[in-house]
Amino acid sequence: MGRSIEALKICTDKMIRRNVGRSRLIATEACRQASNGPEFIRRVRDETGLKLEIIDRETEARLAVAGSAALLDLECETALVFDIGGGSSELMWLSVGATGHHIEAWISLPVGVVTLAEKFGGVDVNGEIFETMVSDVLPYLQEFEKRHQICHEFKSKNSHMLGTSGTVTTIAGVYLGLKRYDRAKVDGCWLNSEAISSVTGDLISMSYDERASSPCIGKERADLVLAGCAILEAIKRMWPCTRVRVADRGLREGILTTLMSEDGNLKPIGTLDTGPCSEKPKNAPRKSQEEFSNRQPQVE
Repeated sequence: MGRSIEALKICTDKMIRRNVGRSRLIATEACRQASNGPEFIRRVRDETGLKLEIIDRETEARLAVAGSAALLDLECETALVFDIGGGSSELMWLSVGATGHHIEAWISLPVGVVTLAEKFGGVDVNGEIFETMVSDVLPYLQEFEKRHQICHEFKSKNSHMLGTSGTVTTIAGVYLGLKRYDRAKVDGCWLNSEAISSVTGDLISMSYDERASSPCIGKERADLVLAGCAILEAIKRMWPCTRVRVADRGLREGILTTLMSEDGNLKPIGTLDTGPCSEKPKNAPRKSQEEFSNRQPQVE
């Protein structure tokens, strides 16, 4: 807790130097689950002046969609957006059209890369342990599928997946063979299912030290990346899909997009109902969602 507060003090200093007048500061699954979450929020407010908001899972899901919506293929009819987090993972089933998108259904799974790695281990992971991780995730997805019949939608309509998480961006970086992670090459690129499976198989065959030495993984994620791959593998098995778009954007961009939309500085696309934001809005020239989106290379 102390280290987090010290880091947030640096954020406070940066916000003061840049004269930030409008913001939304959120906390997610770690604070939702922690018994001392409210105490942490209070200490942050008292010691840094920052007012953190513990958002619920629905708001987190909607922000993830808002942050990555610019990368939806508007020629598709439906899309499955997933955000693989540390303590939870969110899935959002969208209908997509020329005028935007609508969230038809969503679910927040009580499993993320940290919780899964803590449960099964993340340092020494072989094929058997990996399959056990996948099996642990699948029942949550089966319940969602039973309620919404997404498999039928994938088969009968033009659909794709959109992944916004460290897992999918890491897989893309490794697949591209980047010597160092490059957001401009990863954000917005397309991966097919075979590419994801190939990278996952390579990562399973690596030792912890080999994963840590990978420029797109590093020591910070070497013990977590396979847990993320297992969650993604479970998603792929439940809903086979040939196209997955990679988004190096998510909650932060969702907050920014929502604030801009509320202030009239960004033309809203689809559903952006993500809860109230505070502070006084500022006027700025209007920009469209298309201008906010980056055009990125494809990976097939």
